Amino acid sequence: MNLTSRIYVAGHLGLVGSAILRRLQSAGCHNLLCRSRRELDLREQQAVRDFFRAERPEYVFLAAAKVGGIWANSTMGADFIYENLAIEMNVLKAALDCGVKKLLFLGSSCIYPKLAPQPIKEEYLLTSALEPTNEPYALAKIAGIKMCSAFNRQHGANFVCLMPTNLYGPGDNYDLENSHVLPALIRKMHEARQSKQGQVVLWGTGSPRREFLYSEDLADACFYVMRNLDAREIGEIANVGTGQDCSIRELAAMVARVVGFTGEIDYDTSKPDGTPRKLLDVSRLRSLGWSATTPLAAGLKKTYDDYLRRIAV
Repeated sequence: MNLTSRIYVAGHLGLVGSAILRRLQSAGCHNLLCRSRRELDLREQQAVRDFFRAERPEYVFLAAAKVGGIWANSTMGADFIYENLAIEMNVLKAALDCGVKKLLFLGSSCIYPKLAPQPIKEEYLLTSALEPTNEPYALAKIAGIKMCSAFNRQHGANFVCLMPTNLYGPGDNYDLENSHVLPALIRKMHEARQSKQGQVVLWGTGSPRREFLYSEDLADACFYVMRNLDAREIGEIANVGTGQDCSIRELAAMVARVVGFTGEIDYDTSKPDGTPRKLLDVSRLRSLGWSATTPLAAGLKKTYDDYLRRIAV
């Protein structure tokens, strides 16, 4: 991939896609293809085929997906598995048929077993049961990984799969019902501070441990891999993360400091915790030349600034 290549960023308005788009633009890439969901519904096979035949992208970043936090995943499983499978099948097949030189597929760390040994290595995929609350989403992403592998083997495609850990950053979704834990914490604590509430209540026990990766770091990893590494070098999948985690209690305390919330943080233990721990082994990608650079505290500050600029009133 060079600066004049025709590059399609699927999902360019989302957290990950917008970060990838900014990274490409900062590098000087100017032949960028972007379509909103209103312009191109990736769930519609014929529309996707027509787009690829007309535009002939050479490189594709597949960042489009239906995503959400634990509540959304546990209550809308049918939507998560159907929509993500449809997006993956349509884009991957159209990319193959139109001779795309290279495609980067983004999965998720939730593809790994609920009780996988820590830190999680790529080879732990499909070794035991998934976390039930996000199983439909995880299965859809696993299907996408296996589809990429099959296309590579049978057709000689160059479809690369990266598995990022929990993401956060500019452009995140701060909806309290559908967002992931970190943006939900930012909004909840900001609103509590604004309304002078003395308490916020969070789901679960606060004991699960999670790893968090700044979205701009993920975008840099995607750019690096697309420029430098092929599927045969990566293997079936490669983890993308920081190699460090913290408990939800520790995360909540960090968010409170950034936001300026000084009240009490309590926990509703009747609500689910999800997977006890999820820390990725990132040694494979590090050995291939890429590592994350943004500390969690610095990323939180940038993300809260984004919330204040875009969402807070």
